[in-house]
Amino acid sequence: MPTPPGTSVTLVLFYDENANGIADGTEVVRVPDVEVSVGGRTARSEKLTGQAVVTGVQNGSYTVAIRNDTLPPFYQPGAPVNIVVPLGQGSQTFVPLLLPIGRNNPNQYLAFGDSITRGDGSTDGHGYPPRLQAKLSAHFGYAEVRNRGADATNSYEAVERINNNNNLRNDAYALVLYGTNDWNIPECQDRPATCPTIGNLRLVLQRVKASGTLPFIATLIPTNPAVNAGRNQWVTTINTSIKALAQEQGAFLVDLYQAFQNQGGDLSRFFSDPVHPNDAGYDVIANGYFEAIAHGKAAP
Repeated sequence: MPTPPGTSVTLVLFYDENANGIADGTEVVRVPDVEVSVGGRTARSEKLTGQAVVTGVQNGSYTVAIRNDTLPPFYQPGAPVNIVVPLGQGSQTFVPLLLPIGRNNPNQYLAFGDSITRGDGSTDGHGYPPRLQAKLSAHFGYAEVRNRGADATNSYEAVERINNNNNLRNDAYALVLYGTNDWNIPECQDRPATCPTIGNLRLVLQRVKASGTLPFIATLIPTNPAVNAGRNQWVTTINTSIKALAQEQGAFLVDLYQAFQNQGGDLSRFFSDPVHPNDAGYDVIANGYFEAIAHGKAAP
């Protein structure tokens, strides 16, 4: 298509970590897939660079408009940006975006869970966190995902662990995946409605939010259907309550259970044992978290 008459305006959507409205040299994160408009003309920011080239803008004074429903979860527009078109040749206008994380460390993610988070069953033993970190870095420009998975822990221990300062360390985001091991609590199998999982996860989310950390909570992944298909009925019951908890607590839901279901076919191909994913399964988890963080999708 021919370029419409008028001037092209290049905007750069960036994460303004110190909220000063200026793209400082240390602020390397750019925010892709955000729709912006100038003078009624629109464009969408690109991956990694955050650039949005708005074409066909007529001469005049404008305030850059951001379509808020295209922002990733928890992002907010920064200070308004006013421009006068035409701009100088080759100029770029930086558009700030903010995150409500207080004094926490920007771009730092806490992967918080049991042995599924730790990475048991994966070839490298590290599971989804390094896979997710690579995806986020390729998308935003930088990310650090800290793996704080603990083997054989249940939701009671999740509460104890989140209150331990060695686990929650001024993170911008918390990625909570907990509850699989609650199946081993006798009353949970017999009476899922009385299982302590949701009450404990509520305490975890409240502690996360009190620290100014942005909460993402995942549904439990399915168990290996080739080993114990009936256990997945319990998983779906708990997941229904996790979805309600996410809404109640203002956490972003990451529907990892549905992400596995979306793969179709025999899901046992994603598991190394009854509950732990293999490398392919950890790819599903990493992609599920990525789509939630980057695009606000509960399940890819």
